Amino acid sequence: MNPDEILQGVYKKAAAKLGASFIKDKNIREKVDYVCRCISNRAGVRLLMSCMLGKLHKPGIDPRKPYTEIGGNDCFSGRTYDERNLTGFINRHRLPCNPTTAFLTPTLRNQDRPLTIKTELVGRPREVYINTLQLLDDVARERIGAETVLVEAVRVLLNMRNENLARMDSLMSALKGTKDALPLSSEAIVTLMEQHLACKKSSRLPVLFVAAAYKAAGERLGERIRPLNAHNAADLQTGSFGDVEICLVDDDAVVTSYEMKMKRVTIDDIDVAAIKIARAKQGINNYIFITTDAIEPDVAEYATTFYEITGGTEIAVLDCMGFIRHFLHLFHRVRGSYLDAYQFLVLAEPDSAVSQTLKETFLALRKAAESGE
Repeated sequence: MNPDEILQGVYKKAAAKLGASFIKDKNIREKVDYVCRCISNRAGVRLLMSCMLGKLHKPGIDPRKPYTEIGGNDCFSGRTYDERNLTGFINRHRLPCNPTTAFLTPTLRNQDRPLTIKTELVGRPREVYINTLQLLDDVARERIGAETVLVEAVRVLLNMRNENLARMDSLMSALKGTKDALPLSSEAIVTLMEQHLACKKSSRLPVLFVAAAYKAAGERLGERIRPLNAHNAADLQTGSFGDVEICLVDDDAVVTSYEMKMKRVTIDDIDVAAIKIARAKQGINNYIFITTDAIEPDVAEYATTFYEITGGTEIAVLDCMGFIRHFLHLFHRVRGSYLDAYQFLVLAEPDSAVSQTLKETFLALRKAAESGE
């Protein structure tokens, strides 16, 4: 069987027995469960699944050798199985894993040695790597079969997916119960956004703040937002000018570009923006930095000097929450649409950009605000 057929069979077995583990050995079962459920580090589960899939596809390989650089007949490319087969499988079944390969993470890239239990992999939490390496060793020494481990991993991930969906459904149902309440004021929405931004790992949220504004008012402005790039995609890689790009409704040329900063904007940042503006085929009207940190007066003043230099492009540095507050008061009648657009964007983001916890937190915060709790 080819890898995709193997995964299809694994899925059928796991889905048919969600309520009971496939592993009798308690120690091994707990390790698989830990690796699968470690939310703070999702590289372990994709590494484990890739190596198990490789072992099932080519029984002669050593699951501890997922790098062709190691050399020998028993090594293999774990990254190939991860990218070519697991990515589609994970997306198709909405499994709670990172959308990209584990083999490009700092811990796992550029390795050229077997992943034995003595290998020191630097990353947090350490237990996820210790447990993963032990499981690879267990399979290599035939203490347990690769199929059993892979089926169990998929079973745990399916249960996690269903648990997440159930919590989201419950929160969404609770929100529907507040639909007859007085709409939130602009200031109440600002407070809600501030609370959400104050949560851990919220660096993607300012991008969604601005994107939601154009989703809500873009038609009135005669402008539209370009599709957002992935959270970890660099501008040089994507060819984009910033985190949020705005075009006129009937044109593809970028007229306004927003770049988000969770730190202070520097003069160097302004200089880099000027270089981006210079390479634009058509003139950008505005290049706007949105920061969650303080704005240095000398940096703001420096940005204003580029209007004539660039031939008519304004560079500005704006406060994140100040931008949202002004927008909501300026377009007061679409504040409800803004909140709905923001919620849609938050829930649509992959968990690697906006975590499941951050999504649930927003729904809970919104429910509390709208119900007056």
